[in-house]
Amino acid sequence: MTSTFDHMTGATAGDDKDNGKIVTRAEAENECSELKFTMDSLLSAIEEETALVRAGKLREAGDLQPRKAELMQQYIRRLNRTRDNSVALGNLAPVAVADLRRGHVEFQAVLKINLAVLATAREVAEKLVRSVAESVGVAESPKTYTRGGTPPQTTSTRGIAINRSL
Repeated sequence: MTSTFDHMTGATAGDDKDNGKIVTRAEAENECSELKFTMDSLLSAIEEETALVRAGKLREAGDLQPRKAELMQQYIRRLNRTRDNSVALGNLAPVAVADLRRGHVEFQAVLKINLAVLATAREVAEKLVRSVAESVGVAESPKTYTRGGTPPQTTSTRGIAINRSL
């Protein structure tokens, strides 16, 4: 199989006569290279998102979502192909596979940090919204009493929505 990898688009061009099976050392090394490049690109996007969220630039971090989603799709597609050819890769390019494993460990560590930062940002946002909601509720409480000397029971007609999909 003759294939070339375009690092700009993440696409592999070539003939698929053997239905994606890796049979040569060059193909195995190319497969590992493609996955490593995609993983590094995704890692870069995740690190950028983490930095933006830490800096409080949530809108800019949200703007990264389409790029991050596309890179994640490429990563999963390549990871599945690598898994499907794991025996051939291990036999044909053991050094490249070892490098991929090391890169994957780093990737997981950065992903854990990113998830912790996003969870913290979400928690802070929820606390702010709850605080505002409580303030609005207190501000709307009546300052009068009924004939019996107790405050009237009222319900607020305003609502506050919380988007939990941050």
